[in-house]
Amino acid sequence: MIPIRDSHASKGAPVVTYTLIALNTLVYLWDRQWHLFGGNVAFADLTLRPNEVLAAAHLHQDHFALLTVFTAMFLHANLMHLLGNMIFLLVFGPGVEQALGGNRFAFYYLFWGIVAAGTHIAVNPASSAPVLGASGAIGGVLGAYLLLFPGNRIEIMVPILLFLSFEMSAWVMLGIWFLWQILIPQNGVANWAHAGGFLAGMVTVLIMGGRKAVLRGRESEFA
Repeated sequence: MIPIRDSHASKGAPVVTYTLIALNTLVYLWDRQWHLFGGNVAFADLTLRPNEVLAAAHLHQDHFALLTVFTAMFLHANLMHLLGNMIFLLVFGPGVEQALGGNRFAFYYLFWGIVAAGTHIAVNPASSAPVLGASGAIGGVLGAYLLLFPGNRIEIMVPILLFLSFEMSAWVMLGIWFLWQILIPQNGVANWAHAGGFLAGMVTVLIMGGRKAVLRGRESEFA
């Protein structure tokens, strides 16, 4: 399922969301020496490898690998990987940014990405396979969106149905997305990172007091 748009019209430009999309795109092109296709060249050593991160955290040696927890969330394996993530961020990011405020949204985005990376490392501590992508942080955006706007309508497109589009409630789509990560793991995909980020986004909203507390006094903006 590919989301196209949601039913909520955000007031004002979602500056942080647009900045994150631009930054991810810029890093992707820079990594490939300004070509759309091909492998990563410039930043190949900035991908996350769980075994190296754990070694850097526990041993008195070069701690550079710890930085990859941050850097990996701005790298992508290929053009489809980038486009898929940026589409989800473009659809779900503006509403969450408006609800949380730009500064908090930027902070939580990074926090969700770190939690996602930590979840992947916890599940695959001995893995040396490189991990990269914004999916974990965006999973946090989706988790926050689920609790903030469960009744919003999401227009989606389904490639296997000849790209037909239709609407469904946000809670249905995001529930399917989360269950897919848990129940149908895919080779080469950090599904547990996605799930960890998603749960981190939900917990963030709950710690803030839930939907009513986050939107208190601004309910009309999100009607």
